[in-house]
Order: sequence, then C-alpha cells, then structure tokens
Amino acid sequence: MNQLNQIIQQYKNDSESVYNTWFVDNDQRLKAFRTIRRGVLQVIDDIKNKTFPNDFKGSSLEFVLSCISEQKQIFVGVAHPFYWKPKLRIPDIYENQNNKIAFGQFLENCINAKNEEQVIKEIVRLDELKIKGLGPAVASILYFLHPTWFPPFNTAILNGFNFVFQDKKKLGSWTEYLKIREIIVETNSKHKAELSNDLGAIAGLCFEIGTQKMLIGHDDYLSEDERTKFEKNIIKRQKEIQEEKKEVTLHDEMQYHLLKIGTSLGYDVTPASNDKSKAFNGQSFSFTSLSKFPELPTDKDTQKTIKLIDVLWFKKGTNHIIGAFEVEKSTSIYSGILRLSDLYFSISNGTEVFYIIIPDSREKDVILQLNRPVIRNSKMNIKYILFSELRTQCDAICKFGSDYSIMEKIAKSI
Repeated sequence: MNQLNQIIQQYKNDSESVYNTWFVDNDQRLKAFRTIRRGVLQVIDDIKNKTFPNDFKGSSLEFVLSCISEQKQIFVGVAHPFYWKPKLRIPDIYENQNNKIAFGQFLENCINAKNEEQVIKEIVRLDELKIKGLGPAVASILYFLHPTWFPPFNTAILNGFNFVFQDKKKLGSWTEYLKIREIIVETNSKHKAELSNDLGAIAGLCFEIGTQKMLIGHDDYLSEDERTKFEKNIIKRQKEIQEEKKEVTLHDEMQYHLLKIGTSLGYDVTPASNDKSKAFNGQSFSFTSLSKFPELPTDKDTQKTIKLIDVLWFKKGTNHIIGAFEVEKSTSIYSGILRLSDLYFSISNGTEVFYIIIPDSREKDVILQLNRPVIRNSKMNIKYILFSELRTQCDAICKFGSDYSIMEKIAKSI
C-alpha cells in the first residue's frame, strides 16, 4: 500500500494528469452528469414509446455516448462498442425488440436505484440474458448515474488496473467487471482522503498507467521502443491539454462579452452557477453578476439545470429572464439546447430570446441540431451567433444597443 500511496501522489502532482485536467479542474465534467442523466431518461422513454431506432446513429443513445466521449482523455472511444454492426448483429439492442426492452428496463432500474446492491442485481440479470455485444462498456454510463458506486471501464483502465494489482482481468465480461469494481471500491475506500468518493479519480489513475502516460518507478529498464511510445504519449497529452486550455479560454471570452453586453443594456446578469469564480481580460465574472440567483417558479431540479446555462439576462430587480445563452465549443451543441429547452418548457412566457454561441467552424453542426424535429416543431425559437461576430461587434452593441433586440443584428436562424 505504501507503493500505491507514492503512485497516487505522483498522479496528483502531475499537472497534466487526468486527475488535474479532467477530474478536479473541469466545469464541463460537472455539467455532463446532469446532461447525461437526462439523456438516459430520453433513451428509456424512446424505448418505452417504441421510437428508439434500429441503428445507433441518430438515436438518443448516440447523444448520451457523445456527451460521455466529449469528456475526452479517459472516455475516448467510449461510443465504439455501441455502434451498430449489422453483419455481426451487435450490440443486439437495435433490431431485437425484446433485447431493446430489456436494455431500457435495465437503464430505468439503475437510474432509480437507491443503493448499489440494486444496480448489481440489475447487472447480473442483464448478464443472464446474454445479449450479444452488450457488455461492461455500459459501465461508463453507470458511472455518470452513480459515480460513487461504479467506476467507468475501458481497455486503458483495465490495463492500468492489471498493472497496479498484478492481475489478468479481461474485457467483455460483466463478471470480470464486478470483480474489478469490488477491488477498486475497496482500494478507494482506503485511499479516499487522497482520492475522492467519486470513483472517477481512481479510474483516472488506472487510465494514466494503462495508456503509459504515467510511469511507475524508474524508467531505466524501458526498451527503446517502449521509451519512444511513452514519449509520444506525453507529446500527445500535452497537445490535447493545450487545445483544451485554448477552448476554455474561448468559452470564458464569449461569456465575458455576453455579460458585458447584458450589463450595458441594463439587465441583471449571471454566468452559469459553477462559472462565477472565472474571469477574463482581468474582469471577474462575479463582480458584474448577481450575488444571488433569483428564485424561479419551477421545481428545484429544473432550476439547477437552468442555473447551468452559460449566461442569463434578467429584467432588472426581477426573476424575469430576458435572454439565455449557451456557449458551445467542442462539446455537444444538443446538450446546450436541452438546457435552453428546460427553461422554455418550464417557465417561458414567450418573451425570452435563446441563443447558441458557436465557433465559426461549427455552423453546419448547429444547423443540423436546430433542424432536429423536436426542436424545429416546437415554438421555441433558438438562434445562433458566431464567435467572430460576438467578439468584433461587442463594443458596438454596448455603445448603440438599447435592449435585447440589438442581438438580432448578429444572430442567425435556420
């Protein structure tokens, strides 16, 4: 255990480890839990209503896995086991109606479970059905439903687990996964003070070791090929982190412009509840934002979702929302649309404006998402604004705008 303590400290002290870049310093990770949970509920509803398609592409399950894979690093490739492979008929949850229903019931029972034993029983029950191609890759979904009960699972995590615990567990078996989970949970409980109740921290440790992004002990005995592979992984990780930092900076910049415009137009403004501590261009978001979020006429769960919208404008001194803005970079545009729709369908009075703020390169993506039937057929009118337009026109809007209608000058609609 002393060696494991040293490994954990090495993991935590590495500023480029997934512990620091994904687990403890990533607001998008926290937002993802609620978005993914809602996506799973949609999968369940689609299966119940017999509207779940016979292909992964275009399904609500694709949305869930896309949201998970956008966590990057540790979840790269998480969607691959769910791609429909027609020649192999795997995973057999698309064309086989009984299997599809079983999968839907599994998800529903897991999301409603009150303790981990209930989920384990559901896993055993699902495993007994022997649905072709439906294995413990599902555990990555379970993690986002119950992060303190079930660790995510993929090849890299398994490789790291086998190295740390000197084991030979294999992929593809729920039985093996449950054994791995038991060891991870037991180990995590002994090192909870150094790691977290959330099993993503210890899974990230296994991932780092399994991808050889982290070496245990001395590397003097590495072969030339092993050393080259290790160095390539380090370079790749540094590039990924640089790109992610650039995206975070862009996101903060767009929030800053929206807060600045809203304030100049005479509205009360606030960023997402977990973004208040941020700053851009030397300007703290909390300094110009509402000190307390207005109480909304909706249930607490919906209010929590609305509070995660990137920027909100309120009529001065009231809880009347004037404008709602979601800034999307590489993340799923649809997840931002879901948060806006939560607001619209719960407290809208028809006077709000809704905008998605996107990089210029993602214009085709936003058009595709806004053309989804569920969005296109609703009365909700979501428009989009390009990063370049918001950046270059911000000062002019602040100078010449009198109310929210000025945003129409730079907004686009489908």
